[in-house]
Amino acid sequence: MFQDSPIYDRLIAERGDVPTQVRREAERVSRELEFVMQPLRSMDRSHYGELPSSAPPAPQWQRAALPGPGQR
Repeated sequence: MFQDSPIYDRLIAERGDVPTQVRREAERVSRELEFVMQPLRSMDRSHYGELPSSAPPAPQWQRAALPGPGQR
C-alpha cells in the first residue's frame, strides 16, 4: 500500500509497523478465541442438541409520544 513512500518508511523506522503489529495481534486473539470456544460449542451440541441457526431478533424500541399541552 505505502511501501514506496518515504514518509511511510520513516514512520515505520520511528514507530514500528503498527498496522502489521495490530493485524498479527488480532489474528492471535482470534485463534485463541476459537480455541477457547471449541469446548463450549461441542458441549452445546452434545448436551442441548443443535445450536439455533440464528439469534433471535433484537428488541425494537419505540419512541412514545409525549403528551401535548392540556393532555395528561
